[in-house]
Amino acid sequence: MNADLEKTWEKYTSAWKMTSKAERLAIFSEVLADNAVYTDPLTQAASWDELINYMEHLHQQIPGAHFVTTYFMSHHQKSIANWEMKTQENITVGTGISYGEYDDQGRLVSMNGFFENNS
Repeated sequence: MNADLEKTWEKYTSAWKMTSKAERLAIFSEVLADNAVYTDPLTQAASWDELINYMEHLHQQIPGAHFVTTYFMSHHQKSIANWEMKTQENITVGTGISYGEYDDQGRLVSMNGFFENNS
């Protein structure tokens, strides 16, 4: 089950690299529960549309922004992941930790990002 959660996590993080709403929705339909919520120091997204808007806003600020998981651990339908935020040139511009919770079908119901907020 833990390997399945890691696959779910990696599929979810791949949505951050996508550039179209359709691509993100396709990924979300595979790995997110309908009621999934996202939080980090800058936002709270209570719907898929709100999360997609946040992803688009990030890409306006950092074109090609995406995340690379550097460490993943899970148990009891919960996970933590260390990650690096990269530019389209693959330059690391930030690091952080995320905590996820999963439903009985292995879909994410909660994604919580932690990183330094210098704004």
